[in-house]
Amino acid sequence: MTDAIDLSIILPALLAGLIVLATHVPLGAQVLKRGIVFIDLAIAQIAALGVILAGMADLDPQGWMMQAAAGSAAVLGAFLLTWTEKRWPEVQEAQIGVLFVLAATGGLLLLAHNPHGGEHLRDLLSGQILWVSYPQLLLPAIGTVAILLALRVFQERLSRLGFYLIFALAVTASVQLVGVYLVFASLIVPSLGTRNHAPSRRLPLAFGIGGGGYAIGLVLSTLFDLPSGALIVWCLAGLAMVVYSLGPKHST
Repeated sequence: MTDAIDLSIILPALLAGLIVLATHVPLGAQVLKRGIVFIDLAIAQIAALGVILAGMADLDPQGWMMQAAAGSAAVLGAFLLTWTEKRWPEVQEAQIGVLFVLAATGGLLLLAHNPHGGEHLRDLLSGQILWVSYPQLLLPAIGTVAILLALRVFQERLSRLGFYLIFALAVTASVQLVGVYLVFASLIVPSLGTRNHAPSRRLPLAFGIGGGGYAIGLVLSTLFDLPSGALIVWCLAGLAMVVYSLGPKHST
C-alpha cells in the first residue's frame, strides 16, 4: 500500500492546502463572526468567472494575467457587495446568494459552446489539487504572506470594504489551486468544528482540522483513486465533527 503513495504528487498538493488554510482559517472565523457565511461561495464563484473569461481570451493558465483577471473579478464582486450592504443591509445574505447564482450560471453560459466546457467547469468547482506543482505555489505563497500581514496590522480595525477586498484577494488564488468546493470547506468547516472551544484554542484546533483533513484526504484519494477535492471536503467535515464532539457543550 505504501508503494501506491507518490510523495512527489502528495507533498506539493499538501503544501497548496496549507497555503490556502493559512488565510482561510482566520478569515473563516471572521466570516462566522460577521454572519456572512455564503460570501466565500459568491466571491469564489466570481473569481472562477474571471478565470473563465481569461481562458476565453487565451491567456496563459499559469501566468500572472490569469491571476489578475480572477483577482479583478473578485475585487469587483467585493465592491458590489459593499455597495449592496450599504443600500439594502437587511437582505445582504440574500443578495450574496443571488450574486453566487448569477456568477455560477454566467460561467455555464460562457462555456456553453466550448467542447471542453464541462471539464473546465468541473475543474474550477472541484479543483485539481493533485496536479499542483511547486512553481505554481510561488505567487499564492507571496499573496498569503501579504494577506496575513494585512490581517495582523489591521486586525479588528478592518472596515467592511477592507475585509471584502482582503477576502477577495485570498479567494482568488485559492480557487485556481483547490477549486470552489474546497475554498468554501476550508473557510467554514474548521471554524464550525471549533466554535464551542475556548477562544485561545480555536485557531490551533482549526488549523489541525484543516491540515489533517487535507493530509488524510490526499492519501486516501491516492490509495483508492478517488477525486481528491471531494474526499478532502469529507475528511474536513469528519474531523470537524470529532473536534466539536470532544469540546465543551454549548449551554442554552
